[in-house]
Amino acid sequence: MNRKLTILGTLLPLILIADIITKRWAVIVLEPEVSRPDFLGGYVPLTFALNRGAAFGISIGNDPRWFFIPVALLALGLMVVLLIRAQGNDHLRIVSLALVISGAIGNLIDRVRWDRGVVDFIGPIDLGFTHWPIFNVADMAISCGAVLLAISFWQEERSLSRAAKAERGDVGAAPEPTEG
Repeated sequence: MNRKLTILGTLLPLILIADIITKRWAVIVLEPEVSRPDFLGGYVPLTFALNRGAAFGISIGNDPRWFFIPVALLALGLMVVLLIRAQGNDHLRIVSLALVISGAIGNLIDRVRWDRGVVDFIGPIDLGFTHWPIFNVADMAISCGAVLLAISFWQEERSLSRAAKAERGDVGAAPEPTEG
């Protein structure tokens, strides 16, 4: 549990501080819905937007705030349970959960503090075939954490499958080595 708390205790404040500072900067400096293409050579424009909806601007009714706050709290509870259940040496799972928890708290702060929505300001990014929506630091933490968590679950499933095959005596199956 000590490793888990160390990783969470390191990532959580770093991501929250970066998220809060950058969102505050966006609110003060950027004009609403006016893109500034001068960031990173124009590859990543900065555009201030308030997102009252879900990911990618998906709208849910006129006042979605009171829907998203309990959903975020429920998701946070689930992530904490997964973190508690994670093996102490499963660094990928611990880091992924710490990222998702940190990002979820960052966006939850916006939803709790005002009804205007979550502050987004990075993007939209032209990928050549589509535009990636405007996002923020918390969204990056959630997205990276979700991908890493999926990889962690996939690795666990592979390991369990190999162990089950080895237990049944399937040819060529060998259990995954475990870390100590």
